Parts: sequence; C-alpha cells; structure tokens
Amino acid sequence: MLEFRTQGFNGYSVKYSPFFDSRIAVAASANFGLVGNGRVYILGLTPNGIVAEKYFDTQDSLFDTTWSETNEHQLLTAGGDGSVKLFDINLSEFPVQSWTEHAREVFSVHWNLVSKDTFLSSSWDGTIKIWNPNTANSLTTLPTHSCTYSAQFSPHSPTILSSVSSDSHLRIFDLRTPASASNHLTLNIPIHTPPKPRMGAAAPVGIPPSEALTHDWNKYRDTIIATAGVDRLIRTFDIRAPAQGPIAVLAGHEYAVRRITWSPHLSDILLSASYDMTCRVWTDGSAMGAGGPAKQENMLEAQNMILGGGREMGRMGRHTEFVTGVDWCLFGAEGWCASTGWDERVLVWDCRAIMQ
Repeated sequence: MLEFRTQGFNGYSVKYSPFFDSRIAVAASANFGLVGNGRVYILGLTPNGIVAEKYFDTQDSLFDTTWSETNEHQLLTAGGDGSVKLFDINLSEFPVQSWTEHAREVFSVHWNLVSKDTFLSSSWDGTIKIWNPNTANSLTTLPTHSCTYSAQFSPHSPTILSSVSSDSHLRIFDLRTPASASNHLTLNIPIHTPPKPRMGAAAPVGIPPSEALTHDWNKYRDTIIATAGVDRLIRTFDIRAPAQGPIAVLAGHEYAVRRITWSPHLSDILLSASYDMTCRVWTDGSAMGAGGPAKQENMLEAQNMILGGGREMGRMGRHTEFVTGVDWCLFGAEGWCASTGWDERVLVWDCRAIMQ
C-alpha cells in the first residue's frame, strides 16, 4: 500500500488518468470544505512511492475532479464557489478556462467518455450543465429541482446521462429527445421504492427517502446503474424496468456511502467509500453460478436470484476519517485502486488482498 499526505487539505475526490497508469489527480479542500482554499494534486506513482508532480490552488473548496478524455495534460475541477475550472499541467498555476454559470457549489464534473467533446457539471443549485471546453457558455442546462450531488454521462452512449439528488431520485436524460416540456428527462426513478417481493414472500417494508450522494454506470451492462447515499445502502437498478425497483440491495456500511464505482475489469464488482472510514468491495450477485456473468438479456429473469445474491467481499479500514473518494486503475491487474478522505491521506492499494 502506497500513501501520500495532502497536508492541510482534506481529500474529496481521486481519479486515475485514462492515459497513464502511474498518474492520479486528487481534489481537496482546506477545513473540510467548509471555508477556505482548494487544491488539486497531480500525483505520480513511482518506484520510490507517490510524489506530487504538480498542484494548483483555488480560492474556494474543490469537491470533484475529472481528467480530460482528449488531452492527457488537462483536468477539470468542481468548486465551492460555483465554478468549473480547466487546468493544464504543462502550464502555469492559473486555469486555462473557467466557467461560472452555477449559482451554488459544484459537486461533480464528468467528461463524456464516448464522444469526448463535451463534459458536464452538477450543482447544489438544482441543475446539470453540459459544456464544450472550447466555448465560453454552457450548451444545455437540465433542471433537477433538487441538490444534485452526482451526474455522469453513460459510458455506452454520447447522449444519455444520469444524476442522483437530495430528493432520492435517479434521473435519466437523453439529449436526442425534444427539449420542450420534459427538458430531455426520460426516466425519474424513486430510489427508495422497495424491491418486488419474491413469490410467496411478504412485501418488503419501504424505507423513508434520504439523500442520494453517488451513483455509477456499469461498464459492461449498459442498463445497470448503482446508487448509494445517506441510508447506507447500495442499490442497483435496471433502467429497462424502473417499476421493478432495485435488483440488488447491498447492506453493510455503518454510515453514509459517499462514493461508488463499478470495476472497469469485472461486470459484477463495485467499490464503495463511506463516512464509516472504510472502503468496501462488493459483488452484486450477477456472476453467480458456473455460467459466469449474467447476460444482459437474462437480467430481468434473473432478478430474484440477484436480489439475494449480492454480498460484501472485503473491506479496507486504513483511513482514520471519512472516506470521500475512490477510483479503479484502468490498466494492468484488475484490483488496483486509490482512495482519499478527510484524514489528509491518499492510499493506493490492491483490493484483491482483502477480497474473500
């Protein structure tokens, strides 16, 4: 396990470069993000440990970061002052572009993984904005009418994106649809809808809605999305059958789940980071049996099996404060990941060492 100290700054987000297996970015904030400056670190993984290649300071807290998909030297930051900034690590300490349309804190930024020519930001002001890095103004604004903690483009389509918000809803937008009336909204799924009972079983008790803080698209099954948040549960949904409720419910975290991410290598594995100071590895149960991962066309039929088949596979408890960011390495062996938290630490570790 490798470790780096973000002295004086509390980590919020960590992201591996999509171009280099030895480079990661960390967005951090002074004073736990309540007041003060922000800093984004560009860290290199070397034979002698983790070294800071460069860092940029900002006047307000930073809550998220993401790498450009077109330029290996550029990355975005999400700021507490409502700004989105683009930095180039080959240039000086100032951003090469800054956008300030959001009225409140920006809590997530995400680059379009398919078309690669746009990115999005989501904010506490109840909107998602879509941008082109070469234009001064946003291309589209999508209202969610609630504090939007997490938004992403689908890794399978350049026009589909999703979000989760403080009102406990998973929203799906398709930019190919008419903008009028629905503002491109195609699905609005209540996250806390209880799953359908198995045949002969009593109906499950509903859970009061609570804030959804994070979500992620499955990299191999293009209709599967995982969500998590304040109620400590990780849920997976198949957006082809939103009325069915969650197809897997993963319980175990003792406090809110701050970040989840599906493995880029295995279709049933996801990683979570929580305020209970742990990172945990899970299977959603879809790879049960000798046949390997469930095929997409069989997902709905396999729903009852999956609901009871997910489980925790291991946990990493080396952090000493809230864990707020976690990410997988896209390259090499399938277990390497990085995490960061409010303990001013970045840890790089192999989750295969903790999986059972």
